[in-house]
Amino acid sequence: MFKNLSYTLSRIYGFVDILLIVFLVFDFGYENRIYDFVDHKTLYLTLLVVLLIVFSLLRLKYSNKPALKRVFKANILVLTLTLIAAVIAFISGDEYRRLYNVNFVMDAGLIIYFFLRLTGLLRKLYSLYYNPTILFVGSFAVVGLLGSFLLLLPSATTHGISFTDALFTSVSAVCVTGLIVVDTATDFTFMGKTVILTLIQLGGIGMLTFTSFFAFFFKQGTTFREGLSVSAFVESDGLHNVMRLAMRVVVFTLGIELVGAALIYYSISDINSIKNKVFFSIFHSVSAFCNAGFSTLSNGLAEPALKKAYAFQWIIMHLIILGGLGYAIVFNSIRYFKQIVVNSVARRRFHTPVRVLTLNSKIVMVTTAILLTMGLIFFFCIESHHAFEGNTLFGKITAAGFTSVTTRTAGFNTYDFASLSMPAILFAIFLMWIGASPGSTGGGIKTSTIALATLNIFSLAKGKDHIELGGRKINNQSVKRAFAIICISLIVIGIAILMILFFEKKLSLIKVAFEVFSAFSTVGLSLGVTAGLSMSSKYVLIVVMFLGRIGLLNLLIGMLKKLQVYSYEYPEENILIN
Repeated sequence: MFKNLSYTLSRIYGFVDILLIVFLVFDFGYENRIYDFVDHKTLYLTLLVVLLIVFSLLRLKYSNKPALKRVFKANILVLTLTLIAAVIAFISGDEYRRLYNVNFVMDAGLIIYFFLRLTGLLRKLYSLYYNPTILFVGSFAVVGLLGSFLLLLPSATTHGISFTDALFTSVSAVCVTGLIVVDTATDFTFMGKTVILTLIQLGGIGMLTFTSFFAFFFKQGTTFREGLSVSAFVESDGLHNVMRLAMRVVVFTLGIELVGAALIYYSISDINSIKNKVFFSIFHSVSAFCNAGFSTLSNGLAEPALKKAYAFQWIIMHLIILGGLGYAIVFNSIRYFKQIVVNSVARRRFHTPVRVLTLNSKIVMVTTAILLTMGLIFFFCIESHHAFEGNTLFGKITAAGFTSVTTRTAGFNTYDFASLSMPAILFAIFLMWIGASPGSTGGGIKTSTIALATLNIFSLAKGKDHIELGGRKINNQSVKRAFAIICISLIVIGIAILMILFFEKKLSLIKVAFEVFSAFSTVGLSLGVTAGLSMSSKYVLIVVMFLGRIGLLNLLIGMLKKLQVYSYEYPEENILIN
């Protein structure tokens, strides 16, 4: 009897969730077109929240699993707080905006509740399938597809959008690329821009990390398989405290984005041409930290009002660099400097801690610093009397530094890249190909990959079998992986260039190559040809963006790797290589 009742309640609860999804889609997707519905929206929202509370209470009463009980308690808490906040909004609001405030509070509460339910469903899926790589790839694919359907809703765009363009925009957002085929500023409404912002955030942090954050926050418990899934995304070497790491990633990301938004708001407070400065600040802070490159301005950051907003540009640069370093590197660096402070202040010992900063962190930070410095010097020397002409010395340094930073998978532009000279464009392609660091929000082959490949060349020249650096020997498996990533990236990029050249016979090689490198490395910079591509070329770039974000090598390992140990070895044979 108890099992039947629990099964029935579960099915009814699922039906109510489906009803909630339909309601939210209908509400946000057709809000401006169904006026009679909007007039009764408060009543519908109240009934829906009450209904969800009742079924959550019933599930809580008849559930015998502690983890599920905690989930239902969290749901009841969110829904109850939503009702209380709605009542407060109704009492405190003026006569004309009273219902509007109530509806806004109800919508926000239902979205939070829906996200909690969605994370619960995803955790069930994680427990059913054990391959973390496939789950990682699948989460990006599902979120990208759902995002495209949301962007197709009438309220998301000003005059409609095709499925191809919606899918391209959604994949570009969730893969934090930034390539666009329609104008984000004029073709998308506030709701559409909010969907893009959400996709960027989910793509930057990862759906698996968000799910684990809520699991940890509401103390639902975690499984070994879920730990594997999260460790695969956050680039953790082991499973020790991986869920706590996931929570730190989410809290750190949201904290940095909040601080960045506040600084951006302060830096643009005197620019009257920017409307809705709060949303502008939040959007660009998230887009910069996640290395997405999306902007709510038609010309991006090349708008005349922002061209000399140097404080704003330096804030964006620092957000890009922080997001592109990778969470493991940032956390390790914070721990290192924290230890220095402890040694200097508390223990009165003025020396650096031993082996706190890992070799991986040193390689990434040194490589990043070298690339950023080389880029600044190169672009300053090449474009000072060309694209950057007319600026002050500080303006030229800022423009060169911004160009060097943004080509590292960020995608923002303060100048039209089509106006750059050919050497600058070729060097930008090189920087885009390298990209950001492993475990970061950026793409590319990664800084550690190019560093290992370079160090391996010098090791071979010296006749050494291993790379030796900082008193450590680099694992040969890491070197093999680095060269595999380089080869796969060039193969994918080469095939994509050939395909687009076949479809777009009027485009030059350099323009097609630039777009493909930008798509694969999830940069988002363009020479202005993406929007005019044919449907076939757009789908090529969609696949390239997706493969560049998830990593084709990771996908191949997840599909082909077999956990088998062989107790034999074949005889060695030398291959002649000149």
